[in-house]
Amino acid sequence: MKKQSEVLEALMRIPVFIVSGIVLNVWRLLVMALAVVNFFIVLIVGKRNKEIAEFSEIWNTQAYLFLRYMTFNSNDRPFPFKKMSKNLSDFEK
Repeated sequence: MKKQSEVLEALMRIPVFIVSGIVLNVWRLLVMALAVVNFFIVLIVGKRNKEIAEFSEIWNTQAYLFLRYMTFNSNDRPFPFKKMSKNLSDFEK
């Protein structure tokens, strides 16, 4: 019985890979654009934008959890198949 549940969980990774992969890649493009914006904000204002950094950290956390799931290090399904997890780290001044 345990072997069958492992096989089913492995097969579930296919739709998770497709759906979460698309969501995370679109999100990644936005994070990359915001990183460039944040770079120019630092050059002009002299300090980082906390909101952009925190938004980017949400993506970092979700991408990390996605990779853990896809590499069989965890059976916790990533976003959007479950609620977003708490960020792994906080904004540092």
